This record gives sequence, C-alpha cells and structure tokens, in this order.
Amino acid sequence: MSLNKSVPETLSSSLHEASPDYVGLVRFLVEPFLESPQLLSVDCERSNTKDRVWIRVAFDVADKGRVFGRGGRNIQAIRTVIQAAAQAAGQSVHLDIYDSQGGESRRDAAPGGRGGAKRAPATRSSTPKPAPKFRSQ
Repeated sequence: MSLNKSVPETLSSSLHEASPDYVGLVRFLVEPFLESPQLLSVDCERSNTKDRVWIRVAFDVADKGRVFGRGGRNIQAIRTVIQAAAQAAGQSVHLDIYDSQGGESRRDAAPGGRGGAKRAPATRSSTPKPAPKFRSQ
C-alpha cells in the first residue's frame, strides 16, 4: 500500500538511471562568486561504468579567494551539494579546481590540508634569554 498515490513506483528506479547535469550544477554554484564568470570553464568526465564522475573547474586566479571562502567553507559547501547529487544518482564524484592557466590549485591539491603559501618559520628579533641558573646546595 502506497501512502502517496500521485508518485509512480518507477520514479525511484529512474533516479538511479538518470545522471545529474553536473556542468550546469557547478556553473550554478560557482558563478555567483566570480567577478568574470565568462572565464569559468567546467569539464565533466564519466567512467565507462557511469558510476564515477570527474569534474574539472577552472576560473580566474583573482576569484580564487571568493570561491574557496574563509577556511574553504564555500568550496566545501559546493563539494557537499555535488556529492549529494551524485549519491542520489548512485555515483561518486571527484572535483578538481584549476586556475585559468590550467595549473592545479595548490590549496585544493592536498585534501584536508590548509593550502596557500607556506609561512616562513617564526624568528625572534630579540637576543636569546640567558640560560637558567641552578642553585647549588
């Protein structure tokens, strides 16, 4: 007995057969962050078995900070939406971010890491403290 008679039983099986429009979805999610959306390039590649999808996104380097957001919050939210769409279709998805010249973004290359330029080790500008004096008994 079905509680909702307006939705046919075949709907759930057709969801797994249809593949989401990843290019359109990524464009919809990324374009609002871009100063020059005409430079956005999205490429989608599916495996032969159609269960894995690779998405490559390239945009102007100047827009990188806005797309990634503070602490990578924006790009993580974009990844979450894309992964949810892929999971609903029974697929797994991998998102690669490139700059407009085709080089992979350092921040996105290492998963889970804090990217960007590495900081120089902290150095003290003052003279070192003298060694502690020990009491002799």
